[in-house]
Order: sequence, then structure tokens, then C-alpha cells
Amino acid sequence: MSGRDVVLGRIRRALRDVPRSEAPDDVPVPRDYARTHLPSGAGAGGALAGLLAENLADYRAVVHRTGEEGLAPLLCRLLAARGSATVLVPPGLPPHWLKAADPVRVHDRAASTARELDSVDSVVTGCAVAIAETGTIVLDGGPGQGRRRITLIPDHHICVVRVPEQVVASVPEALERLDPARPLTWISGPSATSDIELDRVEGVHGPRTLEVVLVEE
Repeated sequence: MSGRDVVLGRIRRALRDVPRSEAPDDVPVPRDYARTHLPSGAGAGGALAGLLAENLADYRAVVHRTGEEGLAPLLCRLLAARGSATVLVPPGLPPHWLKAADPVRVHDRAASTARELDSVDSVVTGCAVAIAETGTIVLDGGPGQGRRRITLIPDHHICVVRVPEQVVASVPEALERLDPARPLTWISGPSATSDIELDRVEGVHGPRTLEVVLVEE
């Protein structure tokens, strides 16, 4: 008998005198809580983008803003400034994003080892949604984002966010757009941790540098 069986057996014995509820299992859950603390309506998109940029910067992410025409040149400059010789590319990343970039493309492959991914200089992805109130980028493993590990192992991650299409105000609004069955990665700034003395160390369990490009449509 496994430990799990022992624990469940104890729970069953403890509950054997408790009457079973006749209530159905699919009782609606009230969701009348505040879904956002920000105003909506005309002009809200610009306010959300500004708040997102502010909170991303507060988490020590580097934020850039550009239009669609400026995206490819900007990505080229960011990779050049980093000195990246290789860039990891998800299979569904729009080809024109990196048309001006020089680094060798490394494709997202299931066979890639952690050591191989660690040797890549940069990774460029899109995102599923961005949350303004928390400064959070959410990836769901879509074609333009690739496998979770490609954004957790390389030291430099550039994430492109479309504004206002992919920006929401709050976590509840983000959850409405996300499929819980997909591999979700929630990113609030570059990887960082602190010890008991609050000494901050970056890059322990993810990219040391996160750059977010807000593409205003």
C-alpha cells in the first residue's frame, strides 16, 4: 500500500459519519469582485500601455516602444548591442521581425539539450497577453512563443507585445484570454531571487536580461 492510499484511507474513515451534500458539483461560483482598478473606454489603451511600461521598468525589464515599421530595425539594433551571434527563433515567429538581423538563427527543436539552449545568445518571442497592473508578460507556448524552456534557459530574452491588442488591465482579464490547459509562463521582469539578507541575484532560474518591445498599432 502506498503512502497516498494510506492518507486517502484515513480521510475516508474520518468522513464516514459526515452526511453527503445533495448540492450539485457544478454550483456557479460568484465572480462579482472588482475585475480591474483602471478606467475603461476611449483612450484607455494608451493609459494601459503606459502603466505596463512603468511596471515592467519597475521590475528591471528594459522597455522599448516602436511602431510596426520600426520593429525589424529595432530588433536588429538590440541584438547588435547585445553582441548576439545566435538568436533562438520559435517556429511561428513572423519572418519579417528579424529580416534585418545578422545573428545565426537557432530553431526551437524538441531535441535541443539544456546545454545547447544555454549557449544561445538571445531569444526573440511574441506573447499571449500582457497585464498592465502587474507588469506581467504571459506566454502560452503558441507558435510565436515556442516551448517554455527556450525563454527559461537563454540569458537574454526579447519579448514583443502588440499594443493595444495584447494588453489588458488586470489578472482576471488576462485569465479570460488564456487556456488553462496550455503551458503558461508568467514573467514579471528578469529572473531574480533574494537570500535571507535580501541580496538580489539575477539570472538564477531564467534570463538575466528581459527586453520588452511594445509595438503600437
